[in-house]
Amino acid sequence: MLTKKRRKQIKINSYCTQHIRSGAKGKRNGNKIMMKNKSIWMALALISWMLFACSTDVSKETMEHPNVLLIAVDDLNDWIGCLGGHPQVQTPNIDRLAQRGVLFSNAHSQSPVCNPSRASLMSGLYPETTGIYFLNPPVWKSPVVDEDQIMPRKFEREGYYVAAAGKLFHNKGNKRYFKNYAGNFGGFGPFPDKKLSPFPGARLWDWGTFPEKDELMPDHKIASWAEEQLEQEFDKPFFLSLGFMTPHVPQYAPKKWIDLYPLDSLMLPKVIEKDLSDVPSYGINLTSMEHIAPTQKWVVENGQWKPLVQTYLACVSFMDSQVGRVLDALDNSPYADNTIVVLFSDHGFHLGEKERWAKRSIWQDGEGTPLIIAGPGIVKGGVCDKPVQLLDIYPTLIELTGQQPNPKHEGNSLKLLLENPTISWPFTARSSFGPENVAIVSEHYRYIHYSDGSEELYDRLNDPHEWNNLANNPNMEQVLAKHRKDLPKEYHPILGGNSTGHKAYKAAADKNKQN
Repeated sequence: MLTKKRRKQIKINSYCTQHIRSGAKGKRNGNKIMMKNKSIWMALALISWMLFACSTDVSKETMEHPNVLLIAVDDLNDWIGCLGGHPQVQTPNIDRLAQRGVLFSNAHSQSPVCNPSRASLMSGLYPETTGIYFLNPPVWKSPVVDEDQIMPRKFEREGYYVAAAGKLFHNKGNKRYFKNYAGNFGGFGPFPDKKLSPFPGARLWDWGTFPEKDELMPDHKIASWAEEQLEQEFDKPFFLSLGFMTPHVPQYAPKKWIDLYPLDSLMLPKVIEKDLSDVPSYGINLTSMEHIAPTQKWVVENGQWKPLVQTYLACVSFMDSQVGRVLDALDNSPYADNTIVVLFSDHGFHLGEKERWAKRSIWQDGEGTPLIIAGPGIVKGGVCDKPVQLLDIYPTLIELTGQQPNPKHEGNSLKLLLENPTISWPFTARSSFGPENVAIVSEHYRYIHYSDGSEELYDRLNDPHEWNNLANNPNMEQVLAKHRKDLPKEYHPILGGNSTGHKAYKAAADKNKQN
């Protein structure tokens, strides 16, 4: 990894840093060290010159090609402090990252399912283009995807050191596309001997206080790996990717995180009765049939709403602490001033809103996602409410790192918004759950079109909870027409089969035919 010249530079840098710190400590204690070792300071002048002389070329290369630190989170909705999704959530580390860059408050995934969302982000193509709409097949099974253009491979060809740990792709894509893949460190484990919750369904759908220590959690191990990576010296720019598992189910967290959210004072998400009364029947069927998550009816009848919210919040705070460890490691490294940091989730997560749980909906709670980008040349503490999408990350990183744009990418570079978050932005964001089930989001509205022709329209500025469907309001016809123009013109046939999404899509269509 390191050249002989660079190894020599590292030794000089380490020696210099060690004695600067020693000197500073001595100064605080009466300048004893400085007086006793006056010759050290004379040597430092010579060392500094040597360091400058041997590092000029490397510094120039680094400045031209900034590093990239990609942080993916699984199933994180807007329940982070800087987005205000839950008034009690504690996420000081994600919040401080937002203060260092631009927080996109109107960001969207291309699908409310792990596999298609991540396949889209990494390929730069919409699900409607690739045919990957649900939990399978993997991205390389799409006939239109050029594997050489998958994000980590592209950066490796551009001369970056590329490495990853955790979940960036769904399943086997991590080893396939990251030459230096450290593993998932236990994935969604560890698991207790038996389920902790009373829910009789899928093993993953469990929640409670477990395990005993943070160190047993895979995300803690992933953060430790990142710390080790950032302690290294590289002779080329790096592209490091971390994929944290929590708060994806099972919602397990050690006791200290659970204790942050006492049940007796815990606030539930805001909901209204009969929220689905103005939702088309197809939309209800698509988001309720063949799903494996507990129903809202079961959750309420079994007294599990607060425990589920509690454990989700605990998982979010635990994950946030791991993000903090990584940010601290970056801040303490030589790369702090020349690294682009991108934090995002693959989609959102319902916790009772719209009378449902989990993802797999194209409402805000299902497909909306946090997105924060920080780094050199990026506005600090900016908030951007323009509609953006995970698909935009790839072309953004291409431009920020000085590479030639790929004309096949279907997203847009966010560079202008990173420089001026309020600049005019002509684009909308798009998300889908199967062909012709599409959400188009603008700065003001969310428009949903279902495959049976039914529609929803929400005023996201005045109705952020999406409680009032305006699609049948005659005064909204111009708004509807404008958003319909951004629907896909073509849909690749569905690839794969037999996943929860495949089954839900088919069940809703079959039910619609019966009616």
